[in-house]
Amino acid sequence: MAIIVNLDVMLAKRKMQSKELAEIVGITLANLSILKTGKAKAIRFSTLEAICQALDCQPGDILAFENEE
Repeated sequence: MAIIVNLDVMLAKRKMQSKELAEIVGITLANLSILKTGKAKAIRFSTLEAICQALDCQPGDILAFENEE
């Protein structure tokens, strides 16, 4: 099972830098980087909600499931 994080795509579509998003959401740039690279083990719903609000998108625009067969 693999969850793919498409945060870079949404940032590019919204012409927003990671630093700006991190400030809006209230997380460190390092934690945002961990999330962007797919190395995060979990994400709080409150953080996901804040990211979606800042990028004006849905959770499905950021996260995708890919079957590893």
